[in-house]
Amino acid sequence: MSLQPRVEDAPEERTAFFIGADSDTALEEQEHHQLILQKANALVSENCLKEAIDWFTAAMQYGPVLPEQLSTFVDCILRNFKRKEGGPDTLSARSQDAGDSGGGDEMFDCPNCHRFVGEPVTIACGHSYCKRCLQRRLLSKCKLCKETVNGEEKANVMLCGLLDKWFPEERRKSKTLYEVDELCRKKRYEEAISLATDVIQCDPEMTAVARLSRAEAYTALKMYRRALEDIELSPTSSCSAEALFRKAMVLHEMGQVDESLQVFLHCLSEDEDFPCAKRQVEKILCDLLSPTGENVKVGLRETTQNTSPRLRNKTLVADAQEQPQSPVQRQHQPPARAASAHQHQDSQERRGESLERPDLSRAHSLRMYGLSCGEEGLKRVCSAPQLGHEDKGSLLKRKLSVSDTEHCVVGSGGSKSKKQDLVKGSKQKAAKAKTCRSVPEDQVDPNDWECSLCMRLFYEPVTTPCGHTFCKNCLERCLDHTPQCPLCKESLKEYLACRKYVVTTVLEKLIKQYLSKEYEERTKTYLEETRELSDLTKNVPIFVCTMAYPTVPCPLHVFEPRYRLMLRRCMDTGTRKFGMCINDPQKGFVDHGCMLTIRSVHFLPDGRSVVDTIGGKRFRVLTRGMMDGYSTANIENLGDTRVEDSEELEKLQELHDAVYEQARDWFQNLKVHFYDQILQHFGPMPEREADIQATPNGPACCWWLLAVLPIDPRYQLSVLSMTSLKERLVKIQHILTYLQSIPNN
Repeated sequence: MSLQPRVEDAPEERTAFFIGADSDTALEEQEHHQLILQKANALVSENCLKEAIDWFTAAMQYGPVLPEQLSTFVDCILRNFKRKEGGPDTLSARSQDAGDSGGGDEMFDCPNCHRFVGEPVTIACGHSYCKRCLQRRLLSKCKLCKETVNGEEKANVMLCGLLDKWFPEERRKSKTLYEVDELCRKKRYEEAISLATDVIQCDPEMTAVARLSRAEAYTALKMYRRALEDIELSPTSSCSAEALFRKAMVLHEMGQVDESLQVFLHCLSEDEDFPCAKRQVEKILCDLLSPTGENVKVGLRETTQNTSPRLRNKTLVADAQEQPQSPVQRQHQPPARAASAHQHQDSQERRGESLERPDLSRAHSLRMYGLSCGEEGLKRVCSAPQLGHEDKGSLLKRKLSVSDTEHCVVGSGGSKSKKQDLVKGSKQKAAKAKTCRSVPEDQVDPNDWECSLCMRLFYEPVTTPCGHTFCKNCLERCLDHTPQCPLCKESLKEYLACRKYVVTTVLEKLIKQYLSKEYEERTKTYLEETRELSDLTKNVPIFVCTMAYPTVPCPLHVFEPRYRLMLRRCMDTGTRKFGMCINDPQKGFVDHGCMLTIRSVHFLPDGRSVVDTIGGKRFRVLTRGMMDGYSTANIENLGDTRVEDSEELEKLQELHDAVYEQARDWFQNLKVHFYDQILQHFGPMPEREADIQATPNGPACCWWLLAVLPIDPRYQLSVLSMTSLKERLVKIQHILTYLQSIPNN
């Protein structure tokens, strides 16, 4: 489809006679809108920002563009911004900061904010973060493994108990900060400010977080100057993504769209995985690109009067002064589009007044800014890297650089050095107050590390979304019976459906470090249990269900908890094998069966599974047993007795060929629906084998026929247990002869 502008239809050619005309036009406009967006994204991928802005603006005229549709656009802008600000000094400084934040205490530090984890929350990937970072949506992906973060998990009960025991004072401080955040969440901002002030005065180590929380409360009360002062005085204001985000939000609320956009980009350059900052940038760009206060249909007609997106874009800005208007256009023309130069100057003055009017809403100030210089301002911010002129390069540096110029701070220049001294002092106090955390050895009690289900030391501890921790195997066995937490009974249906039972990293590290001897013993016990389950002749798991045959597929629907456990053990040990027998009222299961090999398992959301297996070796049961609800047996494998005499072997081959031809004749003469059912469930009849004694089980066609022939399972069992190929062929021949003698078979 061509992207050339559409020519406006003449009024006399568009009559009410064509009922579908409006719907066809709407569909065409929608398709045109999607193609324009694709073109814009293609330009963005090639780093052609200036041209992409024109196309995005043109797309706005054909239909709405959601902020999230500008994600690729934002990524490109961010790449240019990072390329501008990046350098060896900056990168080395960041790596040094990252190294300082790690240290020896990183086991108890949040991977995102690098502060004491406080109230730890274990996410789906097994890593633990502080509750504050997750509640504030400060990350969308795990910093350690890049797994998507849900953020709805509850605090890890096990870890919270250990931290209460080992670091009670730091836990108390963390809870106080959570109280400040909770007050802000409840919109009790004055109380939040008061409590945060107490923390700042009494605890230098918590100053940075407390100031950011207090700045949020100040912003909500429209006390923007105080909010900016708190952010600037925060010891981490120059490197913390959260501090930059908070500063950008304050500037945004004040109506300083240019400055806030720069700080948002600075925030994303520090931490590109900051979802709130990226959403804000998308919204700002969407607002600047959108035709504010303009009827979309009128804008659409205006854009089609030009031959290129760039000219269309210019037309939208100067259309009212430079082009004659039709009556319809004059009727729908917004006041801002017809504004005079004097009105344009007024809008600039009103934008300047936004700093002095804290009560001015962000949306109103943004609207004034967008009407006055929306597109041109955006081009200056975004596409200046494409420009070669020296003045435009300096303009880009002024807009995007973070190294050459300082970000805008509301305040007098004389107080700047004072603020820097305060920041430096705060950093020194925080560094001095930070203590090295080590676990007291006398407080490491093995009883604190017992699984509440098996009452043994945790092995592969996993944490549920409700915050409780269990051994991986113990939890899986409980979920086989009911999709609820064994302790709090909270529903774990979604957790069961995703089947991501990932080990809680910090707990496993702590166990290995502080309970190394106990962990070695627990590992030894686990390996011994696994080795016993791997023996394919002793304590072999038996699935009591149906007849199975060598080389024949046997699909299963596993739903009973005992067989879920059995299946999981077969997979975990790596054998992927179990025995299949039919039921026996006296013994529990019959004396002969067939081993099945698991080819694939498809788990259903409720824990059930569809298992694709295929028959292997035949076996005879020696002794029977029971393990965790399912049957087991000691077995010996069965195989056909080989025929060595050449004459007997020749006769056996002739018998095999006769039975094979008889079976093929019977199968091909079946009714269509029977024929199709057999093909669907068991596949086609196996090909004739050159060596009928190549395997201990004999020719595959015998087992395929035994599976598809309509005979009693007990009779099938008697044939399965035979170790003479001749006897098996004779039995099958008798069955085929009988079936072929029945009329209309």
